[in-house]
Amino acid sequence: MNSLPPWRPLLRAALQREGRSSNSRWLQLATVASDGTPRVRTLVFRGWSAPTVLDLFTDGRSQKSRELTNSQDVEICWLLPRARSQFRIRSCLTRHSEAELLNLRRNHWQNLTPSARALWGWPAPGLLFEEDAEFPQELDEATPMPSHFELLSFDVIQVELLELGGQPHRRRRWLASTAWSEELLNP
Repeated sequence: MNSLPPWRPLLRAALQREGRSSNSRWLQLATVASDGTPRVRTLVFRGWSAPTVLDLFTDGRSQKSRELTNSQDVEICWLLPRARSQFRIRSCLTRHSEAELLNLRRNHWQNLTPSARALWGWPAPGLLFEEDAEFPQELDEATPMPSHFELLSFDVIQVELLELGGQPHRRRRWLASTAWSEELLNP
């Protein structure tokens, strides 16, 4: 499918209403831990690799990376306050071939700014803090891509949009299984 699903232009318009706010790229990713309990964390939206495939990055040494090996199903919540919109995006982790994944990772790595690349030069997340640990501020483009620079591509299977302007609020849903036909829901 090469055409955009009907919810993508709505998301784009909501993002445009957010303006240059850096937090408009922040979304919340919900996963399930190995003990069955929920986990939520904030990640930075990195783009679309296909009309319904959303890309995020993570540190492969992180707990979320391990959680995704147990269950590839996630929900993403993207709150855009200026647009008064909340997108709830159910997705499944996409599996790429090894060669394709390596190529995608390399392209993304080279497109990161030196300060964004620096995060992957930090010590492993979640370990105890050591006073003498190094936290680089920048990594230049000649820095080799670390093996723990991980691309997470999520294939979207359902989108709900809750529009918080007006009374009553408006809630809509699109499912991949119904060719993205719109359903109106009670808010």
